[in-house]
Order: sequence, then C-alpha cells, then structure tokens
Amino acid sequence: MSLSTASLAWVALAALILATQHVTFDEQKAGEGPREMSCALTGKGRAGAWTIVRDATAPSPPNVLAQTDEDPTGYRFPVCVVDAISATDVDVSVRFKPVRGAADQAAGLVWRYQDQDNYYLLRANALENNLVLYKVEAGKRSDLKPKGSGMFAYGKKAKVPSHVWGTLRVTAKDSLFEAYLNGEKLFEVEDQTFTAAGKIGVWTKADSVSYFDDLRIVPVAK
Repeated sequence: MSLSTASLAWVALAALILATQHVTFDEQKAGEGPREMSCALTGKGRAGAWTIVRDATAPSPPNVLAQTDEDPTGYRFPVCVVDAISATDVDVSVRFKPVRGAADQAAGLVWRYQDQDNYYLLRANALENNLVLYKVEAGKRSDLKPKGSGMFAYGKKAKVPSHVWGTLRVTAKDSLFEAYLNGEKLFEVEDQTFTAAGKIGVWTKADSVSYFDDLRIVPVAK
C-alpha cells in the first residue's frame, strides 16, 4: 500500500527532526577546550583560545563556548567547527555575545567549511554595527554582495550591541543563502564557490572576545 502525500510529508518532517543537531556546552567543565570540535586559524597571528566558560546570562545555562585570546593581529580569524557534522543544504543558527575587543567585536557562523582557508561565513560586528556574508577562498576573505544591492554595498547595517546575546542564522540551499540577525531576514546572497558538503562552526576576528551558545543545525530538504 502506497503512502499518501500527507504521510510522506510527515515522514520527511520526522526525518528532519531526527537529523537536527543542537550543540550546547553544558556537559563540559569550565576551563576545558570544546569536545568533538576542531579549532584552526585563518590568516596570521595566534591560533586562538577556545574554551568552555560559565555565564549566568547564557541562553542555555550554565556554559558557553568562548574565544578569549585577544591577539590584535588584523587578519586573524580563529574558527572552531563541529567534527561529526558535514552538510550542504542547512538551516543553521547560533546565539552569540560580543564581550570585548578594541579593534573588533566580531562573531561569525561558518558553513560548507572545507578547511581553515575555504568556507562561507556570516558575521556580525558590534563596533561596525553591520551584518556581512563572506566567502573565504584560499585564505582570502571576500564579502558577497546582497542581491539587489550595488557593487559598493557591504552587507547591511544593523544594531549589534556589546554584552547582549543575539542570534545569527543562515539558510543555505544550493547557491542561495539567506542571512538573518535576531530573527529578521536582512538579505540574500547567491554564490557557487563551494558546492560540496562541509562542516559547520563559529568564528571570530582579531582581538574579539566572543561567546557562543545553542548552535542549531537543521538539514534543508531538497
């Protein structure tokens, strides 16, 4: 007996729910490095210090993942990705809090990560008050222009307060990426540089001390 269209839809939804990953850091001890994640560096300078810290304001307390090395090298991008997950089409979100940084207060979400020099990135910056989507190819970071914007556009301006938890989210399907900040869709980008499955993780820049919590990874159905 064949399944009805409605039944097939429920089966597909159930499969997506089962495949959804929710990464928190509450089973670890403060002071430890993140388990089942690999950390690397794009660019120059120190590799970064990714550690579990306690934060009473955490979206899912008590712990968060923090990058705490304040090396001010300008072209320095510490990145940390989840080992066990590789995907192409995904709906990914993470909670983030810019804590401090004189040169930068940046926090980013990474997907289709091939290695430390090749991936996509959506980042918010509390000093610039903007949201920008980039590709990092062969170690070179290039911003991707929002659809319908001019050649001189640089992401979108948006309020990104320090010491306040926000939410970064991107939906990636084929070559189309939708960028969200705090639940609001700000723009779309199209790009075909990286089409293969890749890892998912978080990112910072220069002397940014940034906290992360509640990394959610949901497969997007074809």
